[in-house]
Amino acid sequence: MNAADGIRLDRENGVATVTLDRPARKNALDQAAWIALRAAVEKVADDGTSRVLVLRGAADTFCAGADVTAAGAQPVHPAVRMRSITAAVLALHTIPLPTIAKVDGDAVGAGWNLALACDLVVATSRARFSQIFARRGLSVDCGGSWLLPRMIGVQRAKELLYFPDLLDARRVYELGLLNRLVEPDELDETVAELAARLAAGPPVALAQNKALIDSAFTGTLAEAIARENAAQLVNFATDAPAGRAAASAKTTPQFEGTWQL
Repeated sequence: MNAADGIRLDRENGVATVTLDRPARKNALDQAAWIALRAAVEKVADDGTSRVLVLRGAADTFCAGADVTAAGAQPVHPAVRMRSITAAVLALHTIPLPTIAKVDGDAVGAGWNLALACDLVVATSRARFSQIFARRGLSVDCGGSWLLPRMIGVQRAKELLYFPDLLDARRVYELGLLNRLVEPDELDETVAELAARLAAGPPVALAQNKALIDSAFTGTLAEAIARENAAQLVNFATDAPAGRAAASAKTTPQFEGTWQL
């Protein structure tokens, strides 16, 4: 991926790392970067080799959100810009791979909601977060209105949006919006370990787990169980045989994610 567009893509051992790479702008994303982010995520989804995606920011910041300065200088209608942002967020949220946001430094506005669009969020103790929109005369975007109430409840979600304070990582962890809170020198190792474990997991089963959880608020218990049963039938002909054989042999299963019939 062309780093000139503000997005860098690296892949190794089944782990795809997407880096928001505009450090001069604190990794705030302009329209070209949003378009490149979507392209990078879709490329990972389609490559057939990646098992997990890690989203990170270059240098000492995760993401300062949308680059509003660049937006004002571009002769592009705001609706067009918002479509580019929406497409990138949806691509990240719906990619059928486990995703990890690797957060160091600030994650504010759209930057924080990009992190929340990932399945797991790992942050350092020096990370800071804000739903900064109201401070800019804006309402929440990038999926925050859907993600936050599901994660922390309606009242706390409204509080974060009404009072756009800069929160330290400890407070965000206490709210339940971080999976891991680590010291800066532990971040690389922690994320690498989580990514390696996910990359070694059964890819089809994990993708189905992700889809099942993401649809959990959109139907009845009976409908959820029906979706679970349909997913399990796929697993029976994919990685479940390897898991069953490894359990019998007391060995570590090697999951390939391939159809066995």
